[in-house]
Amino acid sequence: MSHRYCGRDFQPEEIALIRALIAEDPTRRRAALSRLTCQALAWHTVNGGLKDMSARVAMLRMHNDGLITLPPPRNRRPDARVRLSALSDPQPRLERPASALGPLTWSRVQHKAQSRLWNELIERYHYLGHTLLPGAQLRYLVYAAEQPVAALGFGAAAWMCAPRDRDIGWSHAQRERHLHLVVNNARFLILPWVHSKNLASMLLAQAARILPEDWLAVYGYRPLLLETFVETPRFRGTCYKAANWTCLGQTKGRGKLGQAGKQSEPIKDIWIYPLDRRFREVLTR
Repeated sequence: MSHRYCGRDFQPEEIALIRALIAEDPTRRRAALSRLTCQALAWHTVNGGLKDMSARVAMLRMHNDGLITLPPPRNRRPDARVRLSALSDPQPRLERPASALGPLTWSRVQHKAQSRLWNELIERYHYLGHTLLPGAQLRYLVYAAEQPVAALGFGAAAWMCAPRDRDIGWSHAQRERHLHLVVNNARFLILPWVHSKNLASMLLAQAARILPEDWLAVYGYRPLLLETFVETPRFRGTCYKAANWTCLGQTKGRGKLGQAGKQSEPIKDIWIYPLDRRFREVLTR
């Protein structure tokens, strides 16, 4: 019986191979094991790199499901959640329409200090909190002058999403080949002291221009479609509608990987935004 993790079916012999990699050297760290697993299973990104971040997430889920036993993480902290500091303390209220904020500066998270600030802001002010984004990903901090006003994160698309898959019209095999061309807007946070009319839709419009070029620079290809999932009734998705995203329907509450079974997550509206007019043609090749 195969097991699906991170958009990949793992056969029993592949899980046995992972167990063997763990057993042959008990001193190996989890990061090294994920790289060795990718090499052994020929699990690569479209530009030839190892999908070691996806492998790390998949192996952790295998560990939690009792399929493998990973070595304990090193440097374990008593509290695994993001530690908050004065970096993310509330700032003075900023109440100004988006058109009056001046040019917005997008800073792609690349350095430790940026990552720490992004993690803290998401943990402290986003209703989902901070979790690692699996697979290919980009994170941004957006500034007005020198003041941060927003944090956005983009990562791997949902493996299965019936309304999206019907709209694209792709087969299972086509989805396996081309899913990397769909990118999920996994986090979108406007900081709670920022009250700026039209800022959210402005940020989404700018993201649609900035993300494809950055993705090309980092991963070697341009994505064709953005997706996101908006929890109802917590949010109405007004900013996505204003930014010309399309609502395709609702999820069934079975989670990002489309696992069968009863509802395990809140129902969410599904929104998409094409980054290329020919996205259906390319995704269904």
